[in-house]
Amino acid sequence: MTAEPRSSDDTGEMPAVGASPELGELVVVTGMTGAGRSTAAKELEDLGYFVVDNLPPELVTEVVRLVDEQKGRDQPIAVLVDVRGGTSFHTLREQLAQHLPTRRTSLLFLEADDDILVRRQEAARRPHPLQAGGRLLEGIDRERSVMTQLRGDADVVIDTTQLNLHQLKDKVAQAFGAPGTTALRVTVVSFGFKYGVPVDADLLADMRFLPNPYWVAELRDFTGKDAGVIEYVTGRADAKTFLERYIPVIETVGEGYLREGKRFMTVAIGCTGGKHRSVAMAEEIATRLRALGMEASATHRDLGRE
Repeated sequence: MTAEPRSSDDTGEMPAVGASPELGELVVVTGMTGAGRSTAAKELEDLGYFVVDNLPPELVTEVVRLVDEQKGRDQPIAVLVDVRGGTSFHTLREQLAQHLPTRRTSLLFLEADDDILVRRQEAARRPHPLQAGGRLLEGIDRERSVMTQLRGDADVVIDTTQLNLHQLKDKVAQAFGAPGTTALRVTVVSFGFKYGVPVDADLLADMRFLPNPYWVAELRDFTGKDAGVIEYVTGRADAKTFLERYIPVIETVGEGYLREGKRFMTVAIGCTGGKHRSVAMAEEIATRLRALGMEASATHRDLGRE
């Protein structure tokens, strides 16, 4: 797959994939208060990015200019912006498209469930920036409303509800550890429906149409990473048919993502508990995508849960 250049216009879209290769990548980090923006920023700094925190959106392009002058145009940059930017927060996308049309720009959005955000904010003993003297949940609701558009435009969405600091840093490193690449990066994540659907999924497929190895006594205690379960799941004719038809879907969507400036895709593969069918199929999908030249990896959200 190749990326086609895209010129900026007045639609407010992020800058094009046809960006100048000599320019360092710009990562805009945003999301919900308490979702882990600071942790993501520290990881990006460890990855070699020049990081600027709590930056008013109208100053993003000026910071990029200054870093280019002082550090060189190949220096990757990460900026953290949030709702404290005021009304200019809403013009961020337009500013980037207008003033940095040749800069490769990715938008990283961090989010978490309300109860987790409340718990983290209370632990930090700091008021929410949009709380305005009211309840903490009211501030979170206002922030979600303001963030809706940016969340929809994000290249990478990370739900930190169930992540610890190390897991979040791993996800950031996986997404941005090789800045400058134009390849599509696909993460195939297995999950169990009984634990909920991954909120960051771009594509989702349900493996519950396949027989469940859980009901086979000699396979029950194994997982989709073990040979017996893999053969039981992927060796079936209907599993092979699914793979033959679904891989081209991922290819088609991926080609469109690259044309539209998106370089990250999360493919969620589910079964009942996230232990057998989804794990085996996620591994197989990732293997087949790599054989096609994509950067693909498999991760298993619910493997090991009771």
